Amino acid sequence: MMSKLIYDILIIGAGPAGLSSGYILSQNKNLRIKIIEDNKKYVGGISRTEQFKGYRFDIGGHRFFSKSQEINDLWDKILPNDFLEKKRKSRIFFKNKFYNYPLDAVEVILNLGIVESLFCFCSYIKSKISPVKKPKSFHDYIYNNFGERLYKNFFKTYTEKVWGISCDDISADWAAQRIKNLDLYQLILNTIRSFFFKKSIIDKQKIIKTLIDKFKYPTHGPGMMWEKTVEILKNNKIEIDLGVKSIEYHFNKKFNLWKTKCIKDEDIFEIESKIIISSAPLREVALNIFPELNARLEANKLKYRDYIIVALLLKNKPVFDDNWIYIHEPLVNVGRIQNFSAWSEKMTPLPNMGCIGMEYFCNEGDKLWNMMDNDLGQLAINEIKKLNLIKTEQITDYYIIRQKKAYPVYDETYKIAVKKISDEIETLSKSFFLVGRNGMHKYNNQDHAMMTGILTAKNILAGKKLYNVWGVNEDAEYLETEESELRLTPKKINF
Repeated sequence: MMSKLIYDILIIGAGPAGLSSGYILSQNKNLRIKIIEDNKKYVGGISRTEQFKGYRFDIGGHRFFSKSQEINDLWDKILPNDFLEKKRKSRIFFKNKFYNYPLDAVEVILNLGIVESLFCFCSYIKSKISPVKKPKSFHDYIYNNFGERLYKNFFKTYTEKVWGISCDDISADWAAQRIKNLDLYQLILNTIRSFFFKKSIIDKQKIIKTLIDKFKYPTHGPGMMWEKTVEILKNNKIEIDLGVKSIEYHFNKKFNLWKTKCIKDEDIFEIESKIIISSAPLREVALNIFPELNARLEANKLKYRDYIIVALLLKNKPVFDDNWIYIHEPLVNVGRIQNFSAWSEKMTPLPNMGCIGMEYFCNEGDKLWNMMDNDLGQLAINEIKKLNLIKTEQITDYYIIRQKKAYPVYDETYKIAVKKISDEIETLSKSFFLVGRNGMHKYNNQDHAMMTGILTAKNILAGKKLYNVWGVNEDAEYLETEESELRLTPKKINF
């Protein structure tokens, strides 16, 4: 007979969204709360920090930066003495040359040469004279803001590596979210201002920047934040169970109760709860809700991009001090290189040691995903040698992490699908809440994911919908500009 466990609230996923929900809900000591997490060893989702031989690795590199004071205060409360302040450095590697990111107009001219730079500028002017009036794709959006020539030089190769599909098939939403209000004119303007004014003056003038230049980072990696959060939650009597996967969600309308079928190792059991907060991948959730959703067809259209990181353990630090490097070279598979020793010296066993992460974007089941670990390790070593960024004799070992569903894909159908699914779930029950990157199929950053969990918890504690959780990261301006404050806490909704 299947065993049953009964709780007020079941939280699915111990990543930033789920754990933040639990943190806020723990204010009510009378609530019986359980958090389940598929990973058997680590919490934090893709913000976790894995370890091997004294080395620590992020799953993609996670900065701690937010325009939300509430998020910053929460980080400082959980880790009051464990943050480093880091100056961000990232560059593009293209045709054996480095380009600062965000792009510096003078550097682009020097590296590309006068002739190619003139072609790029003329291409930009053409895009201003005859823009795509209703940009639908990533290609359209970049063409309108940078011109076709710069699109091909600096956007096309890397973007298609990341997503595995043509830039013509990627929604313009993606570009609008990541580089809103930025174009070639702003890059040139920022370069001129940077040349004539000091940095402090530029900051005061609210100049558009594609990425913030300083951030906080936990001494032992982002997983440190979530491991500490789990300690706090357990002290508040919240149960957290690792290695548990939710597989079905049955709603009993008569009793307004959810029955979630779960599996741990080979044991199947059921958790009854009045409320579910889910950061599990939306596609799998929608396909396994009963009574069945009419939006199952739309759910099957949702796509994800998977990810592999090959961490190369080094005797010494790399000669470059970038936090990460975007690899635009089409002759190698690696898309981005993390330099973990530049994030924190505590990421390696000794301060003089180094570790870099070779990041590969792929789909579960494709050639890269199915490669044997030895072959993946050798691929990474061969490609770093081809790029000539480190001496391969410095490599002592490697460690491989495969991450399923790292990125929800923004294709032409995703927005309609997400809307239909979320609307139908809300119609079925007002007690099933979607949060986080995969739960909402929304490319949230860590602080945005946290805020979706926090606002959901606040709505639950209030007993009504005070906040529009789907409004979090609607424009993502803080990532790209300093023109306005991001509305991480949307205004209250009146009913």
